[in-house]
Amino acid sequence: QVQLRDSGGGLVQSGGSLRLSCSVSGSTVSDMYAIAWFRQAPGNTRELVSCISMRGTTYGDSVKGRFTTSRDSAALVSLQMNSLKPEDTAVYYCATDRAAICKTDPDEHAYWGQGTQVTVTP
Repeated sequence: QVQLRDSGGGLVQSGGSLRLSCSVSGSTVSDMYAIAWFRQAPGNTRELVSCISMRGTTYGDSVKGRFTTSRDSAALVSLQMNSLKPEDTAVYYCATDRAAICKTDPDEHAYWGQGTQVTVTP
């Protein structure tokens, strides 16, 4: 079993920065697991933000060049968000399927954090 806890959201002005954290715990924590970040704005489906695996990182088109995901340890993955825009406003979730490769479909992830709200004002 794996438990994820995401944190670090908040209210920020356009152009500002936030850093989200995803803490991974449980009996089978491994740095072999790919960890993804998704976001969901009201009325929208969950959208891939980024994913990190042993093979590297991948980003959604809307955040490339502005967001960076990193793995600080087997139990901690971060998402640094710079140059934030109002359209980045959403609930952000970290997720994993305990797989070694990144998956872009949220339905393929069995384990989710509780979500952290990011609000970017104009």
